[in-house]
Amino acid sequence: MATVSKSMRVYHRYLGFFLAGIMAIYSISGIILIFRNTDFLKNTIQKVERVAPNLNEEALGKAIKIKNLKVIKSSNNQLFFKEGSYDIQTGVAKFTVKELPYLIGKMNNFHKANTTHPLFYLNIFFGCSLMFFVISTFWMFAPGTKIFKKGIMFTIVGIILTLVLLFV
Repeated sequence: MATVSKSMRVYHRYLGFFLAGIMAIYSISGIILIFRNTDFLKNTIQKVERVAPNLNEEALGKAIKIKNLKVIKSSNNQLFFKEGSYDIQTGVAKFTVKELPYLIGKMNNFHKANTTHPLFYLNIFFGCSLMFFVISTFWMFAPGTKIFKKGIMFTIVGIILTLVLLFV
């Protein structure tokens, strides 16, 4: 058991050092993502895009990537919506969007990666590494010692708090 404990401590230590950078990125971008429904850190950008002419409200929203686009009024071959306007005949859309700065946007892509994105392999590796940290934590101190027992108590409290927050 002593060799397993020692090995776990070594793997835990060096994997922690190896993943320090990505853990910092996940931490920062995770905190920023909490505010994704606000304009926190976002810049207003004016865009002009040529899309297909004669689009309806739903198709226009998809074409210029604005979710839940709602036309406020239409007149003289123009559709007006909260973010801008669209010329029905020419297909020119002029609108404003709010975007995160380039670096922060790239960091947030770590969290949003799915199987269609090459970063999903990194997410799987990172998730498995975090699970290893969870498991290897219990080999950091010898069972039966005071610090191990205190660690188990903190684990139980953490699990209860998580369950309460999850189901409340």
